[in-house]
Amino acid sequence: MTLTQGEKAAVVTIWAKVATQADAIGAESLERLFLSYPQTKTYFPHFDLSQGSAQLRGHGSKVMNAIGEAVKHIDDIRKALAKLSELHAYILRVDPVNFKLLSHCILCSVAAHYPRDFTPEVHAAWDKFLSSVSSVLTEKYR
Repeated sequence: MTLTQGEKAAVVTIWAKVATQADAIGAESLERLFLSYPQTKTYFPHFDLSQGSAQLRGHGSKVMNAIGEAVKHIDDIRKALAKLSELHAYILRVDPVNFKLLSHCILCSVAAHYPRDFTPEVHAAWDKFLSSVSSVLTEKYR
């Protein structure tokens, strides 16, 4: 799934805004994930999953840092996230569906924070970008 130059530009432009609130958006996205898809909590039995917990904020920060790496290396997301892909596939053994679910929650959070900027075109670009990220993170499962 190749992003066009226009889609890449849309992702990078919104990321510049998201990066200023990445930790909060990451935590909010995880809260959405766990509320909407409670089965995803099974991978975090040792976490305090209450709203605003330090562990939730910490993991949200890690998630958004990975998204930031993917944005920074938008022309080679596979290489940028190779170690993360191996970690999730071989060590953590996360259900690949969860990446798609989290991507949806990230889209919702970004749209809620930047409603004027999150036009249908930007939404489509981010959806395609996050689908690429999810695809990279699940390719080691095959």
